[in-house]
Amino acid sequence: MTGTVYKSTGSWYTVKTDNGTIYECRIKGKFRIQDIKSTNPVSVGDRVDFKLETKNDQETGVIEHIHERQNYIIRKSVNLSKQTHIIAANIDVVFLIITLNNPPTFTAFIDRFLVTAEAYTIKAVLLFNKIDTYNEEELLEVKYLAALYRKIGYECIGISAKTGKNVDQVKALMRDKVCMFSGHSGVGKSTLVNLIEPDLALKTAAISDQHQQGQHTTTFAEMFDVSFGAKIIDTPGIKGFGVVDMDKEELGDYFPEFFNLKSECKFNNCLHVNEPKCAIKKALDNEEIAWSRYKSYLQILEGEEESYRKNNYDEE
Repeated sequence: MTGTVYKSTGSWYTVKTDNGTIYECRIKGKFRIQDIKSTNPVSVGDRVDFKLETKNDQETGVIEHIHERQNYIIRKSVNLSKQTHIIAANIDVVFLIITLNNPPTFTAFIDRFLVTAEAYTIKAVLLFNKIDTYNEEELLEVKYLAALYRKIGYECIGISAKTGKNVDQVKALMRDKVCMFSGHSGVGKSTLVNLIEPDLALKTAAISDQHQQGQHTTTFAEMFDVSFGAKIIDTPGIKGFGVVDMDKEELGDYFPEFFNLKSECKFNNCLHVNEPKCAIKKALDNEEIAWSRYKSYLQILEGEEESYRKNNYDEE
């Protein structure tokens, strides 16, 4: 039988088949010794093959095979620093909720998030929330940021989770997709989810409450079906995306506007810092690339993203 993993508690997995039947499954022992550098070989969103077995009149499943993943996101394991924890797999779109203030979302955080989404090959959409609360000057700043990221190729939507403005556009992008929402604490994730699907917010709140009662060492994600054909993965306790380990030479590939000019650099392994005849530096001087993006690139390149996150960010 084949199904999708909707919930993981570390030892048991809730798997839903394509016809909607739900089974509690465990994994074969051999998965634990395969060359998967992760604390959890099976994650929410995985497509798996399993067989049924009956013990003490109870029917459970045994997962025998994991299908190849379209993508996945990770975080570093809490207990084992050299290992990672797969948060979820096979995500179609991730929404980053951004607010100008209360709390502020800085471009350094947005860019780090987008780099990680690019590295995981996950479509990212930027949602500028609370636009009903901004004055004229603040709305101009939102328009400036949206124009900056649209020019790079990212979809940007100004929304109000409180009034419902443009939330229909968000729902249209979610239809028939596996989705995740991310952003700092206080940006309105819960309000938006509650507006999109009221019953879902109640379920995810229960998950969060459960999580706060001592389950702080491991993150158990759960996937929920939404009435209009979408799926939402809720990840209580996750602070954004995991840090992606990447070579300095490939970092620029995850900045699309850098990648498009890469072939015009004199050196194939150009880091776009001090090298002569660098196309990215030239574009920067010509104001074809935003300085905020270049500053973010340098911060990540110099390995400062961890300290920036700890000092400035409280992610949801």
